[in-house]
Amino acid sequence: MKLLRVGQKGQEKPAALDNDGKIRDISSHISDLNPDHLNFETISKLQSADLASLPEISLSERIGSCITKPGKFIAIGLNFSDHAAETGAEVPSEPITFMKATSCINGPNDDIEIVSGSKKLDWEVELGIVIGKHTKHISEAQSQDHILGYCLVNDISEREWQIEKMGQWVKGKSHDTYGPIGPYLVTKDEIADINNLKMSLDVNGKRMQTGNTNTMIFNVNVIVSYLSKFMSLQPGDIITTGTPPGVGMGMKPQQFLKAGDTMRLSIENLGEQNSKVVAL
Repeated sequence: MKLLRVGQKGQEKPAALDNDGKIRDISSHISDLNPDHLNFETISKLQSADLASLPEISLSERIGSCITKPGKFIAIGLNFSDHAAETGAEVPSEPITFMKATSCINGPNDDIEIVSGSKKLDWEVELGIVIGKHTKHISEAQSQDHILGYCLVNDISEREWQIEKMGQWVKGKSHDTYGPIGPYLVTKDEIADINNLKMSLDVNGKRMQTGNTNTMIFNVNVIVSYLSKFMSLQPGDIITTGTPPGVGMGMKPQQFLKAGDTMRLSIENLGEQNSKVVAL
């Protein structure tokens, strides 16, 4: 299934795409795509529902974040071998882990804020993992039993805050609007091979990132198992898994976002995002 949330901010309804690509209101089945409902039992019930009989929502409606109020928004850094190379970093021997504040979550097509004094705002197209059941100390072989589905993430990053402001990366990753997710939460059955998905990101119509999940250093099963050794994971938790080459920080000279810039990003079978940078 492709699940989404549609409506104005704070008033989104849970929805699903039917076989004809129409958006159907599923609020008669669940109240929202939140941790209370992001589990395998709910997905099974929705998959047996007659979507064509449910109210249709206009395609012109705003699409919100595909998940609301997750307990955790976890990120993996330098997880593509070709991205590590462009930054001059050594290939990590274990997943580099940091957190994004859940308050940074944004709709896939909503504006991205750039604050006064921000000099190094960057883009990162990423694959997001959505957890579907309590996960603690599991093996790599067990990971797929705990992954509900996947989504598209733009890991917006203010590089000066991330690298030059001392401390952890979280400061450069967590400002409001720095976590666009969606448009869809795509269940696993719709993805033939999660380790071979094309990825891309354009800025102002120019291709910046072209990649594929097949160059991930640590695949999704490794990541979920690894994280479960250090923290329990709960339904609705999001893990964003790193970006391919082509970020502004890696260019010579470096290039960063400014007010008025537009971004278009996509991952095969997960949809696309279209956003604009606006001055706060």
